[in-house]
Amino acid sequence: MKAYYYDDLPGDPRLPHHSPTSPTIPPSHLTTLGLHHEHIPVPSVSAPSTPTLDALAAARGYQHRDTITVSPTAMGAVYEAKIAAFFAEHMHEDEEIRYILDGAGYFDVREVGDERWIRVRLEKGDLLVLPAGIYHRFTTDEGDFVCAMRLFQEAPRWTPLERGGETERNGWRRGYVEGRERRVREGRGEGVVV
Repeated sequence: MKAYYYDDLPGDPRLPHHSPTSPTIPPSHLTTLGLHHEHIPVPSVSAPSTPTLDALAAARGYQHRDTITVSPTAMGAVYEAKIAAFFAEHMHEDEEIRYILDGAGYFDVREVGDERWIRVRLEKGDLLVLPAGIYHRFTTDEGDFVCAMRLFQEAPRWTPLERGGETERNGWRRGYVEGRERRVREGRGEGVVV
């Protein structure tokens, strides 16, 4: 996992968008934003469970799992439309959990204050938990391929709520912002100096 500020320059979002002058974001700052990251080696794409993954799933109440492959080969003619939908800024009323089994991709999450994007590059073995209510977006990298396990507390679903006035009033969003502000006040994690 590598995290840094997205450069906001025009161009294909599947490119790194990493300015050489942009600082690396420490994992502790991602914790301030409510993210959880672990690196869990993938034993096999066809049988990816590990004791570490199973313990995390039990501790967080994840009852369901599935696997998604995002690539032109797997998705065919709808690939570009799906990538565009994943890259539209949105939030969910559930945690979003991805365990990368193969390939690579980027989650962009909003920084404190919701103005700048922090780009988080995930590769094989990276597990990322995004809290309910955080604005984010996703894309593959320029390899156009990622295979990921999705974990769910309830029946599998992916319901994006696009950023706007209604989502700002959403209870999950308000809870996320209050929790983030509390973590910042308490000094959990560390700030980033630009």
